[in-house]
Amino acid sequence: MGQFIARSLEAATIFTFAGLGELINQRSGILNVGIEGIMLFGATLGFIVTKTTESYLLGFLAALVVGALLGLLHGFFSITLGVDQVVSGMGVWILGFGLTTYIGSPYTGPLGLERIDTIFGVSPFFYMAVILVLLTWFVLFKTNVGLKVRSVGENPSVAEVSGIRVTRIRYACTTIGGMLAGFAGAVYALFYNPVWNYNFLMGWGFIALALVFFSMWNPLLLSGGALLFGLLWQLSLNPELFLPGIFSRYIWRMVPFAITIVVLVLISTKWFRLRWGAAKPEALGQPYYKD
Repeated sequence: MGQFIARSLEAATIFTFAGLGELINQRSGILNVGIEGIMLFGATLGFIVTKTTESYLLGFLAALVVGALLGLLHGFFSITLGVDQVVSGMGVWILGFGLTTYIGSPYTGPLGLERIDTIFGVSPFFYMAVILVLLTWFVLFKTNVGLKVRSVGENPSVAEVSGIRVTRIRYACTTIGGMLAGFAGAVYALFYNPVWNYNFLMGWGFIALALVFFSMWNPLLLSGGALLFGLLWQLSLNPELFLPGIFSRYIWRMVPFAITIVVLVLISTKWFRLRWGAAKPEALGQPYYKD
């Protein structure tokens, strides 16, 4: 049971990092559906660098750098060029899906290094995630910087008139969001499941995307959702621990994604928009052109 809980927390940690990055993006008004692609890049390059240099530090740094660059790329298309943000995000995902398969295939297999030590039996990244959740909540809702980010996501025209540099804020948020997604991918590849394989994230980025909507754009609620999905994911891998003989494990593997679909359908309903619409950044997904 202890091992099950520890692994669930490890999975929740990855969802938390990726989800927080996307939450910061969306609070500034930028939607990035390409989280999965950025995570794939972070996981693959982090794995390759770590395997070739035998340095976890360099691997995580590589993941942060590639995540930042992809965040900037999405920002360039979405902010500067005003491209449809869903199209740009899907482009990032497709790029990640294809290119990481090519560059990572020679490294297929286990990492082959000693595993990073846990702290009291729990992933050290879990403690980092808890601190980051609290820090993100504090910055967004208790500081002047957070007020600027939320203002840009709600009404960029008014924010610009008030002296806030909308473009600068949005670029900063997309860069930070990309870094966190890349880091989440690296945590998966270097700690949670240190074996590289083709498309090995299996949709975790899309679950993280759904978590942002599920959380009502609140970091504290997002962390709770991440814990729920971490437990569901681990249960889908080990259903015999609690529900032996009930359904095939392949059906259980489908459960987290089925719930993701339900969440996405729910948030698109008129009832949800009328009941909870105020929580959604008003300018989310809309390009801004300075007059």
